[in-house]
Amino acid sequence: MTAFILVPGAHTGGWVWQEVAARLREAGAEAHPATLTGMGDRRHEAGPDTDLETHVRDVVELIDRTGAPDVVLVGHCYGIHPVLGAAGHRPERVARIVYLDAGLPQDGDPPLNLIPDQALRDRLSAAPGTDGPARDDWRVPPPPPGAWHRWGSLDGVPEAALTRLADLAAPQPAGTLTQPLRLTEAAAALPTTGILCTANGSSIAMVEQVLRLGDPRLLALVDPKVTFAELHTGHWPMLSAPGDLTDALLDAAAGKGHRLTAPEDGRPGHLRPFLLDVPERPRERTGRTDLYLPDGDGPHPAVVFVHGGPVPAGARPTPRDWPAFTGYGRYVAGLGAAAVTVDHRLHDVTDYPRAAEDVAAAVAHVRADPRIDADRIALWFFSGGGPLAAEWLAAPPPWLRCVAATYPILVPPPAWGLTGPRFHPADAVRTAGPLPVVLTRVEHEVPGIAATVREFLTAAEETAARVEVIDVPEGHHGFETLDHTEPARNAVRHAVHSLLHHLRA
Repeated sequence: MTAFILVPGAHTGGWVWQEVAARLREAGAEAHPATLTGMGDRRHEAGPDTDLETHVRDVVELIDRTGAPDVVLVGHCYGIHPVLGAAGHRPERVARIVYLDAGLPQDGDPPLNLIPDQALRDRLSAAPGTDGPARDDWRVPPPPPGAWHRWGSLDGVPEAALTRLADLAAPQPAGTLTQPLRLTEAAAALPTTGILCTANGSSIAMVEQVLRLGDPRLLALVDPKVTFAELHTGHWPMLSAPGDLTDALLDAAAGKGHRLTAPEDGRPGHLRPFLLDVPERPRERTGRTDLYLPDGDGPHPAVVFVHGGPVPAGARPTPRDWPAFTGYGRYVAGLGAAAVTVDHRLHDVTDYPRAAEDVAAAVAHVRADPRIDADRIALWFFSGGGPLAAEWLAAPPPWLRCVAATYPILVPPPAWGLTGPRFHPADAVRTAGPLPVVLTRVEHEVPGIAATVREFLTAAEETAARVEVIDVPEGHHGFETLDHTEPARNAVRHAVHSLLHHLRA
């Protein structure tokens, strides 16, 4: 008989698992929903000293009280932190750890790092002292009614369940969010399953893309003991899809699920050759930017390429040395315009403000170069760099002649916490006016990204924005190095020539 210990996310208690626990028991399993100190009907037990270790001890005690020799620990969102801490104390009792729409915290990371609510992160990070908020401000109130989307997608949650979520939510002791996690090697070596909620912005395809970027934190995911499953719902599947979640948990306990594989030739897709054969050209490197100049005297119009991400800080080579961007740079320069590639610092979803500053600084640097026509600039955004286009679309400066976007994310996923308008191109395009936009989309796009493109195009159509769509038949995300086909080559040629036409018009 499988025994599940179900650990909830922030502000909730064991009650949130009620229906899933009942279904697990009907299937013949044990189910033990956890209510952590200070949460649910235990809210009166919390105090200023309640911290992450308190919740770790709660889970350890529940493991010890469970009669089954092996347990499956399930951590939803914040709950993965006490789960991992407890697994380090009782690794011999844990058959598998299930990450339910949760991040991958590392040793020394406080749960605060993975909270999507940016305003809350800022408040707790700015609190006095090194251990979090002052002792008289140790409670973090739950989101007010109507603001639960700051913690994740509410897709599929019935109205009655959402009302109950708000009514039963408890203040979270701040120390549970600010104390660093202690992750042992024994816990890190246990079998795991990631259950991803696609409506919240995570999917197996996205994990595979990040894995191909060479993030060392994800290398452990290419292991037979690690499996994945997807639920097509929002961040609270125990409320929105309890039946599907129950099935996924039972499959996880049985070791079923999707397994990741490393590239067959050992070379990630983004480091394969560019699909066009373009001649070598010199480039000038200044700080975070590389400049490819065309032949002849200037001043030249310029295209600034903005890579996607997040890209791990330690990834080498960096994006401006990836074959796709060196290829685009040489190709554009060969056609008579300057090309600029930027290594902006989008290393995590919390880095969008910093990345936006890097892009703005690169643009200012290029426009100040006497060899560049400061009144003829185009910006080209890729993949996860798409949200950085919003500010330029919302209020285009007169020197911005065109914006291009290739397989872009145009609506930030709920899990990223980017709830304001600053990084929301699907809203910004409504005020883009006559600014031309060249959008390249691929046939085999990640479904979650494709949905953001559709939302963007709907907004563009409603406001008569000037958007040209270039389709890549049979194309994949990152097609410039993955798909060496004639339709893919034609798409690159078409996009570049269209952008240069607008740049020179």
